[in-house]
Amino acid sequence: MSNENIKVLIIGSGPAGYTAAIYASRAGLNPVLYTGGEPGGQLTTTNDVENYPGYPEGINGPQMMIDFQKQAERFGTDVRFGLATKVDFSSYPLKVWVDDTHEITAEAVIISTGASAKYLGLPSEQKFMNKGVSACAVCDGFFYKGQEVAVVGGGDTAAEEATYLANICPKVYLLVRRGEMRASTIMQERVKKTKNIEILWHTETDEILGDESGVTGMRVFNNQTKEKKEIDISGFFVAIGHQPNTDIFKDWLDMDEVGYLKVQAGSSKTNVEGVFATGDAADRVYRQAVTAAGTGCMGALDAERFLAAKEFSVSSKSENT
Repeated sequence: MSNENIKVLIIGSGPAGYTAAIYASRAGLNPVLYTGGEPGGQLTTTNDVENYPGYPEGINGPQMMIDFQKQAERFGTDVRFGLATKVDFSSYPLKVWVDDTHEITAEAVIISTGASAKYLGLPSEQKFMNKGVSACAVCDGFFYKGQEVAVVGGGDTAAEEATYLANICPKVYLLVRRGEMRASTIMQERVKKTKNIEILWHTETDEILGDESGVTGMRVFNNQTKEKKEIDISGFFVAIGHQPNTDIFKDWLDMDEVGYLKVQAGSSKTNVEGVFATGDAADRVYRQAVTAAGTGCMGALDAERFLAAKEFSVSSKSENT
């Protein structure tokens, strides 16, 4: 097992991790970034990104992450492939293990591990990913403007996505597995008052249908009557939640019931000194590339100020002795 001392360790890539790396490296903090199990994060599974500022013609998701990485490396970030598998935040400096074998002692840790969308688990869901199947209406809804679509889910996220799509699509089917929604009362009322949203109660997806061009329809079934039917759609949006990639931190960091890391208001600071949470790992509300990048900037600035205060404290003590 190897050991290494690092000033600033960034766990995870994607917009948050790479933005933190850009700021930290420009500040002379010599950051080391480990990409995690999915280098580039969720954007590497997105074909077209049209809502990120600075790309007037849009950009391919994987290419965007390559651009982010190149910019971080230009200023000196050490980008490495590897997965953080264990941490020990019981003492300072902080300890992190990569791939179970490489032990790192870090003065500051910026967490950018993201969150993964939950899917139904259908083979056809994977087959038509980015060809009609999406887990983000705000990200991809524009591509289905003027077309009929479906949203799966019964919570606030599903309700929000359905009403968002209803503004640009003539028909939105909302598939709810039970006979009631889990969404808040106000969101349920908003859905029910939107005329072009049709709620299909007790309804589950049997198969997503399509061809080489993408999704053309869905086969659904009523889990009470067992009746099946096919419905023509062009877009299929899964809104059954996200799972933050934060399991290795559960014994050390405060998080909500789902696993999103808690930070101090207006900052990226966690309950452990020197540990900062950024991006979708700490954001259950927005989950956008641009907001992730913004918190990545915050994480780097918070880490820089933390380290500067540490160094000042040490130098003051040495002068007084």
